[in-house]
Amino acid sequence: MKFIHSLSAVRCVLIRLLIFSILVLFTSAASAEVMEANDELSWYRGNLHTHSLWSDGDDYLEMIALWYRDHDYQFLVFTDHNVLANTVRWIHVDESAGGRAAFDALKLAFPEHVSTRITDEGKLEVRLRTFSEVASQFNKPESFLLIQGEEISDAFDQKPIHLNAGNIEEVIQPMGGRTALETIQNNVRAVLVQRERTGKPIMVHVNHPNFGYAITAEDLMRVQGEKFFEVYNGHPSTGNRGDELHASADRMWDIILTWRLSELRLPVMYGLAVDDGHNYHNIPSRESNPGRGWVMVLAKELSAASLIEAMESGRFYSSSGVMLRRIEVNREGLAVEVDPVAGETYKIEFIGTRKGYDATSNPVVDEEGNEIRATRRYSLDIGETFKTVEENHATYSFRGDEIYVRVLVTSSASHPNPSEVGEFKRAWCQPVLKSGKNNVNPPLAE
Repeated sequence: MKFIHSLSAVRCVLIRLLIFSILVLFTSAASAEVMEANDELSWYRGNLHTHSLWSDGDDYLEMIALWYRDHDYQFLVFTDHNVLANTVRWIHVDESAGGRAAFDALKLAFPEHVSTRITDEGKLEVRLRTFSEVASQFNKPESFLLIQGEEISDAFDQKPIHLNAGNIEEVIQPMGGRTALETIQNNVRAVLVQRERTGKPIMVHVNHPNFGYAITAEDLMRVQGEKFFEVYNGHPSTGNRGDELHASADRMWDIILTWRLSELRLPVMYGLAVDDGHNYHNIPSRESNPGRGWVMVLAKELSAASLIEAMESGRFYSSSGVMLRRIEVNREGLAVEVDPVAGETYKIEFIGTRKGYDATSNPVVDEEGNEIRATRRYSLDIGETFKTVEENHATYSFRGDEIYVRVLVTSSASHPNPSEVGEFKRAWCQPVLKSGKNNVNPPLAE
């Protein structure tokens, strides 16, 4: 009986998300939408993927929050692996990932908040402060917001399948599955059950698909009930660019969008940029540092509910260094304006797929000719560059046959602390859909 109720709850959430997506698409097609700060909306900068000493990070919650607050972020989601920071936990100072240096920095910054004890073996321990304690210390209306989350860390075929759930109340245990897609879907379903049961907005997204090359575009294009994945992850081991056998995250995004919108009749999938920070004591470095990727959300207020509503509506862009002033979409086209930095130049690319594209694809094979599990090879019709402009602003006029159009802005300036060698500062606008039958999503299959 409990299982039947869970399925019913998930179905209700999926239907609500579906209706919401259709209303958003209809509204966008019917009138111009301008994304810029005004009297009612503000831009909020945030990171959605953060680790601490509660799992495999090397610093304390309060020190990480301090770093982001002091580096002009307005919100931060803590997402430790399969745990919430809501219990009593003591750790050995010298045996922790941050060691004595992290502890000394903590004492210097927050001497009144540090609780220690000496074990029977004579080892110094410190109590990790909980999320609620740290949030009550840092949260300030319209200035800074901490959000409780979890990285649901699952696996299939010994490869990592990870999803982030933001604004949750209870730990979600990894659900497993018989395939990579089923593993993703089962974990999405578990998040949606909690969202429906608690009545709280909870955002779920798929993490770093190229980490261990565990997830393919064919997996992601079929996921239902969530609409986000990480097109950029700041961890050096997550393979944003792919390799000779594996598609880049950007290439995967175009394949996912094309198939979801034209073949599978599923809602749009948005691309996120995140830090996936683990290492906070040697910046810049080749470690997993903070400050590499973030989202800029145009929302009514700095609250979890408002931020999630804005992101589910597509009112955000992702960045690894390029900032935008304005994005406008109307019946005629799409316009983007960069907030320029002195000495930098910008390349603005309008990317998409047109109706009538070549839908053929081929499997990827290794040097011995054996097929491997990887995103298939698709025609260059998918993710075509429609127009390139080397200015601070650019406009694209719809031709009428576009399935979607997205914008990639690349700066001439190198990323100051890149996750991969040769990385430039970039910004990713969310895909824009033209009105038409490809925007109409039928009810989800039972």
